[in-house]
Amino acid sequence: MPSQREIRRRIGSVKNIKQITRAMQFVAASKLKRAQDATLQTRPYTEALDEVLADLAAVLGAEEHPLLARREGGTRALVVITTDRGLAGSLNTNLIRFAARQITEHQGDLTVITVGRKGTGAMRRSRVPIEATFEGFGDRPAFSEVTALSRLLTDDYLSGKLNQIDIVFPRFISTLAQRPEIRRLLPVPPTETAEVAGHIPGSQFIFEPNAGEVLRQLLPRYVATRVYQAVLEATASEQSARMVAMKNATENAQELIEDLTLSYNKVRQANITREMIEIATGANAS
Repeated sequence: MPSQREIRRRIGSVKNIKQITRAMQFVAASKLKRAQDATLQTRPYTEALDEVLADLAAVLGAEEHPLLARREGGTRALVVITTDRGLAGSLNTNLIRFAARQITEHQGDLTVITVGRKGTGAMRRSRVPIEATFEGFGDRPAFSEVTALSRLLTDDYLSGKLNQIDIVFPRFISTLAQRPEIRRLLPVPPTETAEVAGHIPGSQFIFEPNAGEVLRQLLPRYVATRVYQAVLEATASEQSARMVAMKNATENAQELIEDLTLSYNKVRQANITREMIEIATGANAS
């Protein structure tokens, strides 16, 4: 059985850990509101962009822009968005497992582009070929920061180096739920947004100067917006997962402190009883 000093030292260590996890919980909670607002506010814009693109795709074909073209063979790229830092519960683990299933279930020429150190490390350990890595988007990613990634993807697709690009990211559902998700980025997938909204595809908008020119300007913006939305989803998921993980760690630390305190009191009581017995035994012997 550990001594009183050892138990007291352990209680002090756990209290220090509790203070750290509690502080990290509050920091994540303060960042979560901002990240959540940014994510939810950009979703309507992305959905509206999909709707406009659906109308354009209804009146134009793949020959109007190479980003609409579908090719056979070639290399598939998988963009995996994780976090730079840990202590976010099972967020990165679930996402990396999801990406690994996508890799193993779809055999063929494949390359990976990682965003976040956690994903980069996992792919390197698995010996998955990595074409490029991106880090440091931070807690408040700006649209200008993801343009380098979107430009790389667009250029590689236009050059014929890649024939398909998918993006894997954690979708923010709520504070307690984040779901790994995969979306086709290029070629631009067909969408039925206009039909669902009750409109005949190709008749909802009037394009000036013409549909082809609008498509030429819109498609690169569409790719960058999709990438930016995925990064925002990952940021909100990271903060919510970290807040919940640190809250659970704080509660576990408190339970451990209570258990150690109970053990400390038991050892202390046993020592007092033993000393009283020794005193009584010595008095009787004299």
